[in-house]
Amino acid sequence: MLYRDFATQEQLDAQYLTASQLADPAAFMRQRQADSDEARRLLPHLLDVAYGPTRIERMDIYPAEQSDAPMVMFIHGGYWSTPSITKDFYAWVARGLQPQGITTLVLDYASCPQVTLDEIVRQCRAAVEWTHKHAHSFGGDPARLYAAGHSAGGHLAAVLGLTQWELDYELPSDAVKGAFAISGLFDLTPFPYTWLQPKLQLSWAEVRRHSPIAHVRRGGAPMVLAYGELETAEFHRQAADFRAACASVSIPAALLSLEGCLHNTAIDGFSDSQSLLCRALFRLMGLPTPA
Repeated sequence: MLYRDFATQEQLDAQYLTASQLADPAAFMRQRQADSDEARRLLPHLLDVAYGPTRIERMDIYPAEQSDAPMVMFIHGGYWSTPSITKDFYAWVARGLQPQGITTLVLDYASCPQVTLDEIVRQCRAAVEWTHKHAHSFGGDPARLYAAGHSAGGHLAAVLGLTQWELDYELPSDAVKGAFAISGLFDLTPFPYTWLQPKLQLSWAEVRRHSPIAHVRRGGAPMVLAYGELETAEFHRQAADFRAACASVSIPAALLSLEGCLHNTAIDGFSDSQSLLCRALFRLMGLPTPA
C-alpha cells in the first residue's frame, strides 16, 4: 500500500482533487467574486488591513453594528498553494454573520512553494496576535475571537485552536475561543504522496509539526468539524479521526454533516444566518440562534 488503503497515487489523488466535482470551476469562482462584490456593496468594511510585515499579510474586516462584538476570523482554502484564491472571493461569508452582531475578519496568507507551511502557520498566528491587540479599534471584543476556515483554512483554524498562546505570544491561553473547521485537513500524512507535493514541498518534520491530529492537548479550544455529505471518504475520515483524537484529551468536538454539499459548496451556509452551518457556529460561540 502507498498510504492506508490506497495502492497508487492516482487513487489517493482522486480523494483530494476537489475541483473535479465542479462542472465549471471557473464559473464557480466568478460567482464567488460576484457574491463578494455584492457583500462589499452592502456591508461596512475595512479593506487590506495589515496584520503583519509582508505584503500578503492583510485582512478585510466587516464590523458588526455594535461595539465589543464577537469576532470570527475566516481563513480560505486552496491547499495552501493557490495564490489566485484570495480573501477578495470571500466577503460574502460575512453576510450570514453580520446580522447576528458578529464582526468577520477574512485573511489572506502566502502560498507554497513561495513560502513554507511553517510560514503560513506563522502568518495566521500573527493575525490572531494582531487582532487581540487592535480589536477595540474596529469594535471587536478580543475575549471573543473564534477561528473558522474551509479546507486548508479548516486545517489552519484547527491549528489556531490548538496553539499554546501563552507560551510564545503572551496572550491568554484561550486567545482563540473555538475553531469551526469545514472540510478540514487534520492529518497531513497523505499529502507528500499526492500531486500536491511539488507545490507544498512538505518535509516529514513539517507534516508532524503541523498535523493538528498530532497535537491535540488538554485545554485546546472547543471545535466543530463540518464536512459536505457528498465529499470523498478521505474528508469524512479526516474529520472522524480528528474528533476521536480530540475526545481522547477531552476537547469538545462536534461532527456536522452538511446534507447535499460537495467540498466546494460546504461553506455556502455562511451567506444565510438561518443555515445549519451558521446555527452550529452560533452555538459554538454561545450566541442565540435566529428564530
